[in-house]
Order: sequence, then structure tokens, then C-alpha cells
Amino acid sequence: MTAHQPYVAIVRRTLDLEDYVDVARRHVGWIIGPMYFGIIASIVTAFLLQNRYVSVAEMQISPAQISDALVHSTSNQVLTERIVTMENEILSRTSLSTIIQDPKLNLYPADRAKKPLEDVIEQMRTKDVRIEILQLPGAASDRKASAFRVQFEYPDRFKAQQTVQALISKFEDANTTTQRTQQLVVTNYMQDSLAESKANLDKLNENLTKFRVENQGKLPEQSQMNMSQLTALQSQASGLNDALNRNAQQKAQLEAHLATLNSQKEMLTMFDKEAEDNASVTNPKNLPLASPQMRQNERLLQLNKTLDDGQSRLEQLRQVYKDNYPDIRDLRTQLEVIRKERDTLDMKQREAEAKAKEEFEAKVKEQSGSKPAAPKTTNYQVAQNMSNLTGQIDQTKVALQNLESERVFRNQEQEKLNKQIDEFRNKLTATSSIEATYATLIRDQTAAAQKYQEQQAKQQLAAANGELISRKAGETLDVLDPPSLPTAPSKPNRWMIVGAGAAISLLLGLALAGVQEAKDTSLKNLKDVRAYTNLPVLCSIPLMENTLVVKRKRRLTYLVWSAAVIIGIIAVTTALFYYNYVVQTGQ
Repeated sequence: MTAHQPYVAIVRRTLDLEDYVDVARRHVGWIIGPMYFGIIASIVTAFLLQNRYVSVAEMQISPAQISDALVHSTSNQVLTERIVTMENEILSRTSLSTIIQDPKLNLYPADRAKKPLEDVIEQMRTKDVRIEILQLPGAASDRKASAFRVQFEYPDRFKAQQTVQALISKFEDANTTTQRTQQLVVTNYMQDSLAESKANLDKLNENLTKFRVENQGKLPEQSQMNMSQLTALQSQASGLNDALNRNAQQKAQLEAHLATLNSQKEMLTMFDKEAEDNASVTNPKNLPLASPQMRQNERLLQLNKTLDDGQSRLEQLRQVYKDNYPDIRDLRTQLEVIRKERDTLDMKQREAEAKAKEEFEAKVKEQSGSKPAAPKTTNYQVAQNMSNLTGQIDQTKVALQNLESERVFRNQEQEKLNKQIDEFRNKLTATSSIEATYATLIRDQTAAAQKYQEQQAKQQLAAANGELISRKAGETLDVLDPPSLPTAPSKPNRWMIVGAGAAISLLLGLALAGVQEAKDTSLKNLKDVRAYTNLPVLCSIPLMENTLVVKRKRRLTYLVWSAAVIIGIIAVTTALFYYNYVVQTGQ
């Protein structure tokens, strides 16, 4: 048996330039055919496509004519942000539907006949309309944009221009409407806020006024005045107390003086009675009590009055100055001297009265025991002294009555002052209890007044912005470049389509030729024989085909290529005719 040879994979040899030329020659039909049909198809496609014209317009964002330092804007959006909002509004279904169905424009009639309107609107929004925000040279850095471009693509160049004009008009109307709407909203809001702030302020003012009326005299701002009045009333009460004390001292002095006068009167009466029995008693020399005692009484009254006045002045000085003040020290020294003199004089008067009384009693006893009774005589000196004593007693009683009336009056005044002092003390006590409530009312009223003033300023600002908008002096949209009337189509680029089709078909033909070459495993030339058999080649005999078969293949090839060329020429001619007489003239 013959041993089975194992299968060994044959690796193809590396091809050179001559091999590639042979491959191209062997499969020239696979290369030229797809390339030819690709060129014809691309030409027909390129010239059957409709022209697409693009109309472009630019709009400029003009800043406000009045500086923002004079009139602040009330809008919370810059115009660039409003453009985005207006773009969404203008490209909405309702807006684009109005433009498409406008009888003057009548856009996309063929598409509307075949597709729903929503699809036509979506096609216009996503493919044909384009809005681009621009940054012009020299624009301020804080502005996000200073211009934007509106463009529309359509087969009819005149309708493309008219459509761009319609879009620009909608932008202008939308800007004006948006500004007026925003300004109206701001104005109404500010008016409502101002009215609400005014009502709140009036309510708080009413509550504050009512609280002040109900707590009149107890308010914290009146506490200082209440304290001053309380201090004044306390000072008056202290003065009344001092006056009452002086009144009591004067009353005590007058009562002592009245007792002294009554004692002297009794002595004179006793002396006059005894004198009736003894005529010698009527001698004026026997009256040691008359004139000196009277002078001493007058001096004593002057000292008491001076002492009271000095004591009152000392109390007044003590309310203002301290005890080491020079005037206070001097006045106290003077009062001590006057007080000592008064005490000395009072003591001397008492001793003189006691001595005179003893002498008078001794003389009366002596005369009654040694001499007989004499006839009754009138002692004019005693009568005169008696009359003077009676007048002084009456004056002293009148003075006591006046002091009593003054004491009653001052007691009444003191009661009134005490009531007033109690009232002011109660007011000061009540002030601390209402202070928190009053402070809250004041704080709320102040905050409401401040808010009302702020609302007034904002309302005035809103009114000024409304005036700017009505005068068209605010930030506006101006047409920088009007819609252009395109003269050359922007699409399609026919020669690029033809070139791309030829290149793609050539690559396809080369790929098909490569596939056919890879499928053919036969030996094509002597290089293949030497490479795959490893045998020397002595000679080569060419393959001789039947002449009839060769001619038949050539005729069939010529027929096929002739038909392809004729069909291609007809297709290209038809496409060119359609382009020149339909596409071009249809614009």
C-alpha cells in the first residue's frame, strides 16, 4: 500500500506590481463596471436633487440709551437670555405652523400633501431653521452676546428670504411683547406689594397710636420726663415738709410767746388788784417787768425767725452740695451762734420773769402787813401795759390762726403731691412691663415703614422702566443685516457628489476584483508554476480557445457595454434636462 501524504496548506506567494497589473487586466470588467454605474448614478442623483438656498439675516442687541446708573433695569434676564426664550417660543409648533400655512409663503406643499403637519414642522425646526448667537468684535466682555444670526434653508430662494423676514418680525414682536408683559407683571406686582405694605403700615400705625393712647404717660420715651417730674414733685414734697416743720416750730414759739404774754397779763392783773389796796404800788418804779421783757420778747422772736430761715436755706444747699461745701460750713457756724444766743436770751428771760414774780410777791406781802388800806386809785401805766399785752396776745392768736390755716393748706398740698408721686411711680413701674410690647410695636412699625419706602422706590423704578420701554429707550433688537436674497444654492454640491460616487464605485470595483481573484486558485503564469511546484519550467504552451467562442464573448461584452453606455447617456441627459429646465427655472 502507498503511504498517505499528510495535507499541507499552501501559502500564496507575495504579489508584485506585475501581478497587480495582471489581476487588473484579468478582472477589468469588475472594476470598470461598478465604477461606470456609480458615476452614472451619482450624476443622475446630483442633478435630480433640488437646489437649497439659504437666506441669512443678523440682528444686533442694542444697549439701553439711558445708563443703568440712572435707571436700573427691573428685568431679571439679559436680552441674550430672553433671545433663548423667544427662540423657543418662535420655534414652537404654533408659531411655525402659522408661518408654514401663511398663504403668502405656502411652505412645503409637497411634504404637507404626503406627511402630517407635525413632521413638516419638526423638519423645519431641526433642519431648515438655524439661530446662532454671535459675539461681535469690540463687544463688552460682560455681555454674553451682542448679535445673533437667523438663517433658513429652502428650495425657493425668494420664499427663503421672506421666511427669514417673518422670523425677524416675530423676534421683534416677541421682544416687544415680552418686555411689555414682564414690565406689566413687574408694575402690577409692585403696585400690589406697595398697597399691601401701605395697608400693613397703616395697621401698625393704628395699633401703635392706640397703644400710646391707652398707655399715655407710661411709654418708655416718657420715662425720663416722668422721672424728672417725679424728682420735681419729690423736691416740692420735701419743701412742703420743711415748710410744715418750720410752721410747727413757729407755732410752738408763738404758743410759748402767748403763754408768756398770758403770764405777764396775769401778773399785771394781780399787781393792779393789789395796787387798789395800796396806792404806792402805782409807782412806775415798781414795774420792773414792763419794757425790758417786751424788748427781750421781740429779740427772741427775731432770733427764732432768723434761725428758721437759716435752717431752710441749709436744707436747700444740702440738696445740691455736700456737707463739706464752704457755704454749708459757714451757714452751720452762723446757725450755731444764733442758736446759742437764742438759748441764752430765753434763759435770761425766764430767770427775769421768775425773779420779778418773787419780788412782786414779796412787796405785796410786805405792804399788806405794814400799811393800812388806801383809797383806790387808777394806775395808768399798768393799764397801758395791760392794753399792750392784750394787743400782743390778740396778734399772737391771729398769727397762730394763720399758721394753722397755712398748715391745713400745706397738708392738702402734701396729699396732692403724694398722690401725684404715687401716680408717677406707678407709671414708671408700668413702663418696665410694657417696654417689651412697645419695643416690638416700634420695631414692627419701623420695619414696615422701611419696607414701604423700599416698595415706593421699587415702584418708581418700575414706572421709570415702563417709561423707557414705551419710549423704546431700553435694550432693543435692531436689524443689523436684512434677510439676504441668495443667488447661488448652498446645497447640493453636485460635483462633490459625482466625485464621491466615482471614488466609492472605484473602491467597490477594486474590492469585487479582489474577491474574484481570491476565489480563483488556478495557476496564472510561470511565476505561480515555479512557486507552487518547485520544478524548472522548460517551456510554456498558450491555451488556444475556440475562435467562435471568443467572438461570441466579445459580441456579448460589446452589446452589454453599448446598452450600459446608452442607458447611462439617457439617464445623464434626462437628469441634466431636469436640472436645467425644471430645477433652475423653477426658482
